[in-house]
Order: sequence, then structure tokens, then C-alpha cells
Amino acid sequence: RQALGYLEQALPLQTQVGDKGGEATTLNNIGLVYSALGEKRQALDYFEQALPLRRQVGDKGGEATTLSNIGAVYNALGEKRQALGYLEQALPLRRQVGDKGGEATTLSNIGAVYNALGEKRQALDYLEQALPMHRQVGNKAMEATTLNNIGMVYSALGDKRQALDYFEQALPLFRQVGDKGGEAITLLNAGVALWQLDDQAQAMERFEAFLQVCAMIDERVTTALGLGGWIAQIQGLFASNDSPQQD
Repeated sequence: RQALGYLEQALPLQTQVGDKGGEATTLNNIGLVYSALGEKRQALDYFEQALPLRRQVGDKGGEATTLSNIGAVYNALGEKRQALGYLEQALPLRRQVGDKGGEATTLSNIGAVYNALGEKRQALDYLEQALPMHRQVGNKAMEATTLNNIGMVYSALGDKRQALDYFEQALPLFRQVGDKGGEAITLLNAGVALWQLDDQAQAMERFEAFLQVCAMIDERVTTALGLGGWIAQIQGLFASNDSPQQD
């Protein structure tokens, strides 16, 4: 909120002196703060004010960033097709300015939206383009997320063995970057894949690790990640598994 105050003070000054580039950056940054605060419609309003200014001053990199931000907000609002339109506008601009990291992230985000829309083959195409680029620029966090997303697509396509391979590649990376939420989701995904492959013993190991990681995360985070139901279900699985067995 404090950051918002400073940014909103800077805005009229930039407008006054005709600093269109600075004004666009400030509008974009105010949008980012509102987005982080969960006020998505408000964020959208600022991003949409920034966009024509980015174009006016010919800032291709900034334009790509703002287009991506608008896409991310529409995605969060559940308006997937709308999100796709903005992300696909950002992609050629990322390439034009040679922003490999931005291009990789945009490819991953497009893949994730296609996945959410149920267009799995299309999702795979974008995610598999993104993966080597994340490695190239050393973005381990996005590499881990992309590996997990590829695994989820293979799982949805019925190829559990292939899915498992991607989940297992994602795990050490999530641990390396300290992303507990990503680690929990990937352990869960790996456990479910193993269970479906009839490897209950290995599945239970992943589920146990999943519960341990979830115990380290704030409950609001596990709820936001949609893990609450899974935690209860897996705890139930252990309770029934640990009950005394008759000979």
C-alpha cells in the first residue's frame, strides 16, 4: 500500500512534464501492486492505460511486459481466451527485442492457458518450446513449473510413466529454489501417477513427503493452492493403511 502511495504521487508529475515512457512504467507498476493485492480489475485499468503509452514511445520490451501482465490478470479472472489473445501478442515482441527469459515465460504461460482450456497437444507444444529456454537463461523456478505442467499434460493424456518422469525432474528444482507450494503439488502429482501405475509403496512415500511439506506451509497457502481436500484424503489413506491388519 505504501508503494502505491509513492507511485500515485509520481504519476501527475510525469504527465505534467510529458514523460510518456516514465508514465507508462509507473502505470504498469501501479497495476502490478493492485494485482498482487488481488484487486485484478483495478490492475487491468492501469495496465490498459500503460499499453498505448508503451506503443507511443516505441518501447517494444515494455509493451510485451504490459501485454503479458494483462494476459496474467485475465487468466486469474478465469477469462482464458482473452488471456491467450494478450499473451500471443506479447510473444513476437519478446522475440523482436531478444528477451529470451521473457519469451520462455510467455511460452510457458500460453501453454498453461491451453492446458486449462483442455487443449493438451497445443499446451505441450508451447511448454516443450519453453523448457530449453528456461534452462538456457538459468530460470530454475520457471523450469520447475514448466516440467510440472508438462507432467500434468502427459498425465491427462493417459501417459502416467512419462508424466512421472517430468514430476521427478521438477522436484529437486522446486527444492533448490525453496518453493514449498510447487514442491507439495509436484509430490502430490508424482504420488497420484505412481498410484495409477500400481506402485502403491512408492506412491505412499510421495504422499508422506507431501503431508510433511504441507505442514510447513501456511494453511492459507495450501487452501489457495486447492490442496485442502487432498490433505484430508491422504491423511485418511494413512489412517486406514496404518490400522491393524488381521492375519
